[in-house]
Amino acid sequence: MSQRNPGAVPGQFSLVLHTHLPWLAHHGRWPVGEEWLFQSWAAAYLPLLRVLRTLAAEDRSGLITLGLTPVVTAQLDDPYCLDGMHRWLANWQLRALEAANLRTPTGAAAGTATTPEALRAFGVREYAEATSALEDFTALWRHGASPLLRQLIDAGTVELLGGPLAHPFQPLLAPRLREFALREGLADAGQRLGHVPSGIWAPECAYAPGMEHDYAAAGVGHFMVDGPSLHGDTALGRPVGDTDVVAFGRDLQVSYRVWSPRSGYPGHAAYRDFHTYDHLTGLKPARVTGRGIDSQAKAPYDPGRADRAVDAHVDDFVGLVRDRLISESARIGRPAHVVAAFDTELFGHWWYEGPVWLERLLRALPEAGVQVGTLRQAKENGLVGAPVELPPSSWGSGKDWQVWAGEQVADLVQLNAEVVDTALGCVDKALAQAGATSSRDLVADQILRETLLTVSSDWPFMVSKDSAADYARYRAHLHAHATREIADTLAAGRRDAAERLAEGWNRADGLFGALDARRLPRA
Repeated sequence: MSQRNPGAVPGQFSLVLHTHLPWLAHHGRWPVGEEWLFQSWAAAYLPLLRVLRTLAAEDRSGLITLGLTPVVTAQLDDPYCLDGMHRWLANWQLRALEAANLRTPTGAAAGTATTPEALRAFGVREYAEATSALEDFTALWRHGASPLLRQLIDAGTVELLGGPLAHPFQPLLAPRLREFALREGLADAGQRLGHVPSGIWAPECAYAPGMEHDYAAAGVGHFMVDGPSLHGDTALGRPVGDTDVVAFGRDLQVSYRVWSPRSGYPGHAAYRDFHTYDHLTGLKPARVTGRGIDSQAKAPYDPGRADRAVDAHVDDFVGLVRDRLISESARIGRPAHVVAAFDTELFGHWWYEGPVWLERLLRALPEAGVQVGTLRQAKENGLVGAPVELPPSSWGSGKDWQVWAGEQVADLVQLNAEVVDTALGCVDKALAQAGATSSRDLVADQILRETLLTVSSDWPFMVSKDSAADYARYRAHLHAHATREIADTLAAGRRDAAERLAEGWNRADGLFGALDARRLPRA
């Protein structure tokens, strides 16, 4: 890596990661379902925690602002998911061993990634990696992710961002359910991690005018929006409206250097190709090689070549951040704040080399004179400007709500509205009949749990993007059916039958065990 000017630059750089998957346990295996969870866990979550633990051991603090949705932490702590993950890692190890011992001709052209010689060499490396991951998981993850995450938060290595239960698209959600989901989501983080987040990553960075008052009432002091929501001026956090709640905007010029709709580091020819599989072993033995090259013609993955590309891209990004801090500070006449924000799953799952890039970057930035800190530290350091009024917005296509509220998903919007109306009416009636001194109502709890799973923002996103759209519609309608089935049975006066239904659905959808319908705001 080339040596940059080590002189300090003004302001602060913040790296923000958003960790989220929908509830996948008990809802399909392949190609969408639990496989999605296990792939992300093995390729992104395990390496990221390893990187953060390594850097924490070097007494480095304030490294990243880590968003963790309640639904993903629920899965990373769930005994069923932990057992499934252990089996998945063992299967990965066996598939790698199969590749390492391959002798059968594959019919692949010489010099490509799927010749027996290339697969054997790849399998040896992959076996070592799978074995290391399995040992890491067995030694450290037996009680789930929460103990590991709590250590990092306690040490100040990361700042935690929370979010509402089940990742709903908040602007379209009934206000009472929106308030309930947010408060329960923050409480869930407090119970698991020993820290109630003071900041959140709002699902899809979605915002509607007035939501800042909801945040203030829930104790949220800052949240993320996309750059265009701040009219492209992301050099400082901005209080929203007449509140003290600060919106931090993603700097697109910096963020898109890594990951953009059209380009970015992961598409470099040296990096492992995400889309090219060896169908015999299910491994990914090819490098990107070049644009427009057929999968069968792609070259074998070369770790040395990829490692050199990582160094070059770390150097490039450090230079970009330095230049951006200098230019933005000069433009506004005071130290500026630069925020790069990404989905956590980019680092390792989509971009195999991403965790290595992150580790080297977080060492290289301070060496290049860049102050690295969290969003909370940015507020403490005074990197906040004048109040602003935000427009309705998101970080989706068009930066508006079209992905979650457009014509293509109008049926899901209608479904959500009907299910929420049914659920709230039923729960209100059940709680009123039970009286103020009643114990928890597990039927009402499950109705709200299934409702929140119905309105997950993942389902319309997958439909709008034509990414496993059939699965997404199936999941939305499945949880809607569960909500209606339990609610209708309860409304018909068949309490015993409603309890049996709630118990049955809870076997598949038993996340958020502390969810308590009694805390739903009254109509």
